[in-house]
Parts: sequence; C-alpha cells; structure tokens
Amino acid sequence: MKRPIIEIIPENASQKDAAPILAVLEKHAALHIGAIEEKPDFAILLRDPDTQEVTGGLYGMDGFGWAFVKYLAVPDEYRGQGLGSRLLAEAEAIARARGYIGVWLDTFEFQARPFYEKLGYTVFGELEGAPNAIPRYFLKKRF
Repeated sequence: MKRPIIEIIPENASQKDAAPILAVLEKHAALHIGAIEEKPDFAILLRDPDTQEVTGGLYGMDGFGWAFVKYLAVPDEYRGQGLGSRLLAEAEAIARARGYIGVWLDTFEFQARPFYEKLGYTVFGELEGAPNAIPRYFLKKRF
C-alpha cells in the first residue's frame, strides 16, 4: 500500500482544506452511530431600537443531541438588564423544542463563568492557564 503525501499548511488553511477531512470523519462516524440528522444553526439577535442594527445576541448550533452556544455577546451599554439570561433561556427553549438533552458552551477565565454557573451550568472540563494560555472552561446544563 502506498503511503499518502503529508502536506503542511501552517497558516491560512481554508474550508476547502477542511472539507475532505470532515468527510472522512463523517464516514467513520456513520459506521458507528448511523446517519446524523443535523439541525440548522440558530440565533437570537439583539437589535438597536433606533437603527435595527444587530448589536449582539446568541449564535448556536446543533451539537449531536446537545445545543452548542458558540457565541453570546451583550454590549456593555445593555449589561445588567437580564439580556444574557434571556438569550440563554431562548436558546434552551430551542434546544428543548429540538429534543436535545441540554446546552453546552465554553468561556475563558476573563469572561462569564460565574454568570453561567448562576444559571445552572456546571463545569465539565477545563484547559488550564499558563504563560500565553488563558484558562478556558467548558460548561453544560442538562435538562
């Protein structure tokens, strides 16, 4: 059997580069868990009341039976009004409607770990910090 050529792309790898790698992973996964019905990504947007411009919000995606919150952002001028809690509550409602077992997300040390924990999320993983490495926490909320 011939050995494959190894090509190294140290910067600017593209989706075109990633697509065949993902195809190999999906083919392998299908052997073990069958076809996976992926659901479309979802968003809950915060809009400026005057301009209707999107100023923040939540972006989530299908996470194989879990909802994954990829981004949650509330602009400084809107903080303290319960908007972050409302965004997560809406994401949880979408997750429940889709039949997911919960929601998971990640956050860095300088971000909002205590906020998520106050809303019932628990840490299930951590990447420790070091020089040039910011601690990162993975949290989940199972329904």
